[in-house]
Amino acid sequence: MKKLLATVLISTLAFIGCKSTNEKEDFAEKIELAHQKQQFLSNEAIQFNIKLEFGGKEKLNAKMTVLTNSSKGVLEFKNGAKIIFNQNKVFYSSNIPNEESVRFDAFTWEYFFLFPFKLSDPGTKWNPYENNESDNKNYITQKLTFESGTGDAPDDWYVVYANKSNNLIEKAAYIVTVKGNKEQAEQNPHAIQYLDYKDINGVPIATKWLFWEWKEGQGLTKEIGNAALSDIQFISVDKNTFTPGADFKTK
Repeated sequence: MKKLLATVLISTLAFIGCKSTNEKEDFAEKIELAHQKQQFLSNEAIQFNIKLEFGGKEKLNAKMTVLTNSSKGVLEFKNGAKIIFNQNKVFYSSNIPNEESVRFDAFTWEYFFLFPFKLSDPGTKWNPYENNESDNKNYITQKLTFESGTGDAPDDWYVVYANKSNNLIEKAAYIVTVKGNKEQAEQNPHAIQYLDYKDINGVPIATKWLFWEWKEGQGLTKEIGNAALSDIQFISVDKNTFTPGADFKTK
């Protein structure tokens, strides 16, 4: 009898563990399917204009071109300045509007844009998250963390909210640790809201972002910024698209 009970207990625990793992995998898979990840990756590169404002002031106004596999990208500003990234290397021209934020600008905005297609990247770890917000019934929600050594800021985390009706990402709370430590970042978490999805060659792309202060258990609290994306198109690139000039600096 004891042997039978032990066998049943082990089987039950194994089932629970398997179910938990599958639920985590299903969460990312559902979202990537809804965002047409394979269709997105079938294209070489995507290009769009991005105008970003925080606190009523323009922080970024540029054209971004990025490979759909996220390995290379370029930001082109109206004055001709460029920020180019290739894997983890960043190159920039001397007439860049804000030299201090070069690396941040190179990786942050392209990551927010590509986020729905990067949920199963190497180093991603999905965790259960208890959503106690008043509108929790509208979403499926989980928390994304990263294995040590993943990217520039492996201590970052995201709480991802997908609309239950269509599995498209609607909100993602996050912390940014690239300029500080995790404890400091967790005192001031923010969130991005993805709105105004449009079909771009069979791929749903959010053309409007809102940025918010965010609090666990309450969700979005105070709007702090916004971004408008326009002229979004899949394109082909050549060897010169991501080649820095001879006088470019590195960071």
